Amino acid sequence: MKAKLLTNTKKTCVLIFLLLLLVHAIEAIVLRMDETVFAENFINKVFGIIVMAIVLKMLDWGWNDIGFSRKGPGKGILTGFSLAVVSFLIAFLAEIFILMKQGNHIRIGFFVTGFSLTGDTVINNGIGFILMCIFFNIINVIMEEGIFRGLFYGILRTDHSMKISILIQALFFGLWHVVTPLHNLIDGDMNYASFAGMSIGYIILAGLMGIKWGLLYRMTGNLYVGMTDHFCNNCIATNLLHVVTDNGIDELMIVRVLIAQMLSFFIVFVLWKKKRNDGAKS
Repeated sequence: MKAKLLTNTKKTCVLIFLLLLLVHAIEAIVLRMDETVFAENFINKVFGIIVMAIVLKMLDWGWNDIGFSRKGPGKGILTGFSLAVVSFLIAFLAEIFILMKQGNHIRIGFFVTGFSLTGDTVINNGIGFILMCIFFNIINVIMEEGIFRGLFYGILRTDHSMKISILIQALFFGLWHVVTPLHNLIDGDMNYASFAGMSIGYIILAGLMGIKWGLLYRMTGNLYVGMTDHFCNNCIATNLLHVVTDNGIDELMIVRVLIAQMLSFFIVFVLWKKKRNDGAKS
């Protein structure tokens, strides 16, 4: 079975991806778990972790082989948290500066919301919602980093270069996020032109994030740095911590996310180039 899975690694990854994408789309568009009390699509994440475990068994690989190393998770978590704090601190300050220049009164809110492309925001207060948000986001980063940066990269790397493997898994990660604008299109919240624009934007932005977290995996040898940065991006900077004005909540969230991700991508890319140059000199 291992030889069969690795005979055509691209085909193997495409089949796994389509299976996961199908469950993701059904949950988001049919079951609409994000509209329930859970306010989150999590079934596809649990399903993804189960699929990941099954494929690892079929490949005779351990969790350590795809980046879940038992050595040094603390250092990786601290590094990922530091990267997220630096990039999002600058992004939040830029967002607040722009809003203040527009004459808005600013306050920072700490509560649970879901990310919306259409501006519809549902606020959930209470410790229960906060704990659920944290838990579901932990499940999310375990699944997404494990599947895309861990499993897909590991499978592709058996017969592709590092560069190609990182780019392919990043493309998968970008396509994974097209379900969100598709959901909005089906609900009539956006037209086809907006759907096309949002989909392209998601593929590019999520793809760059996938490259960044792929490089972090290659530099550190584990997924913990990327998982922590991913968690902070999803949970803290978009779900829990908010910029509130008299006009609404998180009016410039997309600006915040773009600034933070472009900045952190630049930081990681510079560190990657430095590491490669230092390695070439030694």
